Amino acid sequence: MDDALIFDWNEVGRRHPPFGHVEFFDETLRDGLQGPSVKDPSIEEKLELLHLMESLGIHVANTGLPGSSKRAYDDVLRMVQEMESAKMKIGAACAGRTVAADILPMVDIAQKTGRSIEVYTFIGSSPIRLYAESWDVPALLKHSADAIDVGVKNGLPVAYVTEDTTRSRPDVLASLFKNAIDHGAQRLVLCDTVGHATPDGTRNLIRFTQNLLQAYGATHVKLDYHNHNDRGLGLVNALTAIEEGIDRVHASAGGIGERVGNTAMELILLNLKLHHALEDQDLTNLIRYCEVASKAVGMAIPVNYPLVGGDAFRTSTGVHAAAIVKAQRKGDAWLADRIYSGVPAGMFGRGQTIEIGPMSGASNVQHWLRGHAIEPDAPLVQAVLQRAKTAGKVLEVDEVLATVAAHRAQA
Repeated sequence: MDDALIFDWNEVGRRHPPFGHVEFFDETLRDGLQGPSVKDPSIEEKLELLHLMESLGIHVANTGLPGSSKRAYDDVLRMVQEMESAKMKIGAACAGRTVAADILPMVDIAQKTGRSIEVYTFIGSSPIRLYAESWDVPALLKHSADAIDVGVKNGLPVAYVTEDTTRSRPDVLASLFKNAIDHGAQRLVLCDTVGHATPDGTRNLIRFTQNLLQAYGATHVKLDYHNHNDRGLGLVNALTAIEEGIDRVHASAGGIGERVGNTAMELILLNLKLHHALEDQDLTNLIRYCEVASKAVGMAIPVNYPLVGGDAFRTSTGVHAAAIVKAQRKGDAWLADRIYSGVPAGMFGRGQTIEIGPMSGASNVQHWLRGHAIEPDAPLVQAVLQRAKTAGKVLEVDEVLATVAAHRAQA
């Protein structure tokens, strides 16, 4: 039915092949907590989020930077213990600077829990960062090699993270990547740390790195893409990276993170699901994942936010409501869920909601009243509609019921 009723311009002359397999790396509990307006969740909330990530099929969770404080260490240890005792499929990762003092706590936790931890060791690589820090490339190479060696010699897989990769010089990246591979790094993480990249920039950087790996004979080394949303391009850049064959994409619940945040995990999953790239992935808990994260970090979900926001599947416009009602009268839930929505609410456990407001028509009122077991006779519909036209906003439930009561009393 969908082919007959929806012509999909998205698929006309596609420049890129459909999205292939990609792993999801969740930054909610590490990079996400660098947001200036969020609070550090309790360990109980972190464990709940871990289990929700597991239920969504997320492959790896960044559990924190255990070398930064005792609390960070204790929380990472407890989360990795939970992964091991609950036999969770989700993998554990930790972040650290390119210094041994940041890597050794990860080694300690891995030994205590018996569970491997992926070491994500990071260092700035852009000329602007080198200038501000008074660094030079030889110093970067030494710090990087020393940190990677600590992880590799202790049997942990190492991902080498170049901060601000999207503003780094090709010759510097080539040296840093070769150095990291020579010392045993299994992954390279390309970072749009300040949200600078456009889709073209993302594509250029990934292709450059893929060609380097080919030239180095290091096609076994995997590529990650980590980006931020400062220009509002986080989602489209992440999807571009996936189209370009990135192995692992980073994101956080609700897009929380430093400044305006990271790419939103739920929007990546939503788009891949709608593109039929996640046919077998159960996203039943996707909305709960966002709601739990929102409460845990103390950051409200905007009412107009896609999928999760209060207005995502809510309308008070007469023309829109009439179309939905007509579809429902045909007894066709599939049709009703798509006639005025590019995202099917039912696919993610929600439903279309029709409200009554200044832009409503009789269909809104009739549908609302029937939904509340009230017979929508014509005079009552007009009374409610008249109240809505003068209200200046969508009517609350008690306002509609008060109008119904007043109409009945007058009748």
